[in-house]
Amino acid sequence: MASIKLKYGRSHYYFEFDAERFDVLEPASTPGPLTDLEINERLDAPIGTPAVEEMVRPDDKVLIVVPDATRSAACGQAVNLLVRRLIANGSQAFDISIIFATGIHRAVTDEEKDLILTPFIAQRIKTLDHRPRDIARITRLGETSTGIPVELNTALVETDHVILIGAVAFHYFAGFTGGRKLICPGLGSSRTVSGTHKLAFDCDNLGRRKGVGTGLLDGNPVHEAFVEAASKVNTAFCINTIVNDEGALTGVYCGDLIESHRKACDAYAAAHTVDIAEKRDLVIASCGGLPYDIDLIQAHKTIEAASHACRDGGTLVVLAQCGEGLGRADLLNWFEAADSVALARMLCEKYQVNGQTAWSLLKMAERFDLRLVTDLPEQKVERTRMKRYESLAAALKGLEDRSGYVMPHGATNRIVIS
Repeated sequence: MASIKLKYGRSHYYFEFDAERFDVLEPASTPGPLTDLEINERLDAPIGTPAVEEMVRPDDKVLIVVPDATRSAACGQAVNLLVRRLIANGSQAFDISIIFATGIHRAVTDEEKDLILTPFIAQRIKTLDHRPRDIARITRLGETSTGIPVELNTALVETDHVILIGAVAFHYFAGFTGGRKLICPGLGSSRTVSGTHKLAFDCDNLGRRKGVGTGLLDGNPVHEAFVEAASKVNTAFCINTIVNDEGALTGVYCGDLIESHRKACDAYAAAHTVDIAEKRDLVIASCGGLPYDIDLIQAHKTIEAASHACRDGGTLVVLAQCGEGLGRADLLNWFEAADSVALARMLCEKYQVNGQTAWSLLKMAERFDLRLVTDLPEQKVERTRMKRYESLAAALKGLEDRSGYVMPHGATNRIVIS
């Protein structure tokens, strides 16, 4: 018997299985963590721009944009090196600020700021919070070509240089995370976030819009809207990181906002796409632990990924602790719909970002026997039409004769039928 560790929040389960019945869906190999020296070498040779030191003068104000606690980006190492380089180049610590690209997520806690930035940086560099409904700190910068208002955090236009630091990974409708997403939706108003996300849904077909999907950039209307919005900000430099399953930094692609992000996406896709010959009746997937299963909205990304390996009518067993609950208190309101079609109609009548997540979850629950190993209360899971289990062993009862796949890091890999 083989055994594999499946992360669950900050803890884990061990799954023992017959290697003749299950295949593990993981990339063949991943590179080791980069040293500070190796990261600095990449910062010395950026893609499509001069080095940071050639752009930032000692008296210039710099705004560094980083992700919130729902992303694993190895920001601490990258921010430390960047800030040290800026100060060595003559910048003063009081001329540097860091803002968290929370989008419509909750604010970052003080403890999380230490984890994201390291205490050394969090105690020395001013940090800013983004509030998407705080109109006093939102500036309108025009519209996209499709008429979506571009309303972004005022801090972006009150500085001399904007530097983005974020991880690239797959995203189920934006194609990839990172890059332009740190500005939009990361620092967008509620109206801008809603308008750009709505492009992912086709109200004529009551489903995903053409061109939208995991790993898709070209012809993806959501990605294109994000790029349009982000391009209205004078971004000096973008640092795209790639992290491994332990959260260590294994890749850095920096420089021009668009060019460096595209190279990072290409590298990530090449390393994290898993080819399979067929779908199977059973898929057991872990989100990969925190932060990927911090709440149900984040855990949904693993359910989406795992669905591509499971036959319709098959069973998905997903490990998602969801220690912070649903992710939005109003998420369950969408599940008052009779089915996914009715929910889609509700979504088109009054669009909200998390309604699209609810629609996808309900559609998955209709397609599969969807079993969630979670700390979420039974009554909440029941409303989503998923089934709640307290342990992996309980979720697997009655499935002893099935064969299938195991995905130990469901949130970070893409499944493709070859």
